Amino acid sequence: MARLRVCLVIEGSYPFITGGVSSWVHELIGGLAQIDFVLFTFSPEADQKLRYTMPPNVVEHRDVVLTKGPAGALRRRARGPGRGDPVAGALESHVRMFAGASPDLDGLIASQSEGRGLHRDAVLDPRAWTFVGAQNRRRNPLYPFSDYFWAWKSSHDLIFNVLAAEPPEADLYHSLSTGFAGLAALAAKLRRGKPFLLTEHGLYHKEREIEIRKASFVRGYQRDMWTRVYNRIASICYKNADLCTSLFEENRRYQLELGALPERTVVIPNGIDVARYSVAREKREGAFHVGFVGRIVPIKDVKTFLIAAKLLLERVPEARFYLIGPDDEDEAYAAECRRLAADLKIDDRVEFTGRKDVLEYYRFLDVVVLTSVREAQPLVILEAYAAGIPCVSTDVGNVSELLEGDRRLIAPVKDAGRIADGIEYVLRHPQEMAELAAKNRARTIAVYEKRELLARYGALYAGFAPGGPAGAPGGPAGATGGPAPGGEA
Repeated sequence: MARLRVCLVIEGSYPFITGGVSSWVHELIGGLAQIDFVLFTFSPEADQKLRYTMPPNVVEHRDVVLTKGPAGALRRRARGPGRGDPVAGALESHVRMFAGASPDLDGLIASQSEGRGLHRDAVLDPRAWTFVGAQNRRRNPLYPFSDYFWAWKSSHDLIFNVLAAEPPEADLYHSLSTGFAGLAALAAKLRRGKPFLLTEHGLYHKEREIEIRKASFVRGYQRDMWTRVYNRIASICYKNADLCTSLFEENRRYQLELGALPERTVVIPNGIDVARYSVAREKREGAFHVGFVGRIVPIKDVKTFLIAAKLLLERVPEARFYLIGPDDEDEAYAAECRRLAADLKIDDRVEFTGRKDVLEYYRFLDVVVLTSVREAQPLVILEAYAAGIPCVSTDVGNVSELLEGDRRLIAPVKDAGRIADGIEYVLRHPQEMAELAAKNRARTIAVYEKRELLARYGALYAGFAPGGPAGAPGGPAGATGGPAPGGEA
């Protein structure tokens, strides 16, 4: 019997970036050794360094650079029998898709096949030029056409390039987000006639909107254009996926609001190898040890952690701080963080460890702190819980549920004062924290064990396999909406 072949469609993450989603993907592949995986990745640049050693069941990897179109420029082509004009057909389908009308997805995808139709040079076609001019007059008549043209082209080039990318052969296409990965997985479904499974850790369209609104170089109508594109892609993915999974119930509700069918949504929470993180704890005297576990990148807001460290040291001078994680993914930001620690005159109390085995630190840390501006269901909190360590965190993603709404340990994003208060509360209440740590560890074992996550995804894949127990498009048996067993999300 042939092995099941699953294509993971990923944008800007595994295997080139470390962190939560990438770790999740790596463990999923390694934990389902009976399945062959194909990677179909979308990257911002070519020839990126691999950050992971590929498990032996990764049988193919096809990487597409988003900013580069398919080889060759658009040329006029004779109409094929029954095919019509590919450029005109693609434009019509594209307009319907992004104007909110019921999209002709098959027509749009077909127009991209075999190098025909729209790609990054498509707007050089006179019909495309006329179309963009009409859009400018209708939507933004007060702005110069040149501004509108370049905003439209920069946003839509990426869409055309994704749709023109040839997907690998697979039995199932599993995208790890909406956005360009989701659109590519949907295109693969329509081209190959195979199921499309969508898993979301965060909400891609919401994250992109936040970034767009913060970008000072993006003008008002350009922000609206980019936001509309990402929201529309998300809606199309939700409506056409054979199954949408999310990490917790709140994100599932967002999926439903944008068009996902209730019977095609399911919550599957994160899972970790609890035994791996069940370290033998040791108490190091003479200091209070505070850990930050994660990449040194802006989304983790390391600067807020450092400011909180400064505030805490004014009250607890014996505290020591450890930033445990790779610092080579955004070297400029890491350098800024080191300078900030020096400027705050706390660099003698703060250690940037670089890439290390976090288990060495989980043995003695008194508290783990998360200061991210965005997260979904942070694996680091589950790891800390398995190790018996209390956590203090910003209120992002599913953190409020993981910390059971304890406002003493939860702070608004970028609120260094509240983070420092939370750390101090852990220090001043050792007996309460010991009881809380035991409770959190028991809950992690009951709900967030990796074996359960692997079993559920293995069952989903089997259900979608050719001749599986449920078959596409309805999804595997038992894939229903609502929280995971036990009421946890």
